[in-house]
Amino acid sequence: MDSAHGIVDTVESRSCIEGAMTLPTPNAEEHPPLGNSAILNNRQTVESYERCARDYALATASQASSAATTPLHLFLQELAPGCDVLEIGSGPGWDADFLEEHGAVVRRTDITQSFLTFQHEREKAAERLDVITDELGGPYDSVVALYVLQHIDRSLVDAILRKVADALRSTGIFLVALREGAGELRECGADGGVYHITLWPLAEFKRRLEAVGLRTEWVVRSTDNEGDWMTWLAKKHL
Repeated sequence: MDSAHGIVDTVESRSCIEGAMTLPTPNAEEHPPLGNSAILNNRQTVESYERCARDYALATASQASSAATTPLHLFLQELAPGCDVLEIGSGPGWDADFLEEHGAVVRRTDITQSFLTFQHEREKAAERLDVITDELGGPYDSVVALYVLQHIDRSLVDAILRKVADALRSTGIFLVALREGAGELRECGADGGVYHITLWPLAEFKRRLEAVGLRTEWVVRSTDNEGDWMTWLAKKHL
């Protein structure tokens, strides 16, 4: 790790505070219009994951033992045993499994019903949460969103980051991984699915975090066959 900049470069194949925690409630007044192209892009991505969820789960089943766990190990160093974690976009639940094995209490959520069904079949509690339109509940010691925000249109991300900041306790931490770069992509899967990808320059995403009161502690940068990734750990500061 670069002690001056908190940045780690890798290459890979892909203190708790007591307090009451509330469940999320819909906030219809703040919902973007459903005809918004930014929303529709995300919905197309969700529909694509609905079709490939099981194949995705099998393909990523070894993730917890791969080099991709480096940020999770660093993240765990910031958590006390028993800390409550909201996971946005749990997918098949492999990362939640890893965190729970190391003492975290994870609230698993996803917008994709096929992933929720997969986790229920594994006897894991997971619930539907749309990070664009739903409130996140809380307060939590941490929020985790790994490989999720790259599927959200750039115009919607500031509002999501504000939700994350509001959902954290005063010393809460945010772990987030997303694609690094500039511009937008539409990627087509082998099954015909279409995935909207938003790329983020490092400096720009850092500014977005700081604007909602999340201070960067470190960034792990990595590369796989899909491209360049950034995994951030940011702490809430008032």
